[in-house]
Amino acid sequence: MEFCPNCNCILLEDRKRKVLVCRKCKFEKSIGLEGSQRFVEIIDKKGETVIIKESDPSKERRLPITRAECKKCGNMEAYYWMMQTRSADEPSTRFYRCTKCNATWREYE
Repeated sequence: MEFCPNCNCILLEDRKRKVLVCRKCKFEKSIGLEGSQRFVEIIDKKGETVIIKESDPSKERRLPITRAECKKCGNMEAYYWMMQTRSADEPSTRFYRCTKCNATWREYE
């Protein structure tokens, strides 16, 4: 998420023109490679497994690593990140991705 340097409002994406725009003062900034993280969520046919893919795979290597067991391959290390997927008064959802097989899962508080 980026903010306008002039009025501190949130910059919104204009996908057609590939720029970030401030609604208040009309400031514009081109969207470069340093743009915000973008995630795609895919739910399997059973509605159980969630796979999170980042549009720029090179950023995945910058995610922190923690000790977590992968149920798919038994590896004990995984990348992790947190996102607010429910209402603001609920805790964040923790996502994990195995460093070995790239299996992805999530945990709730």
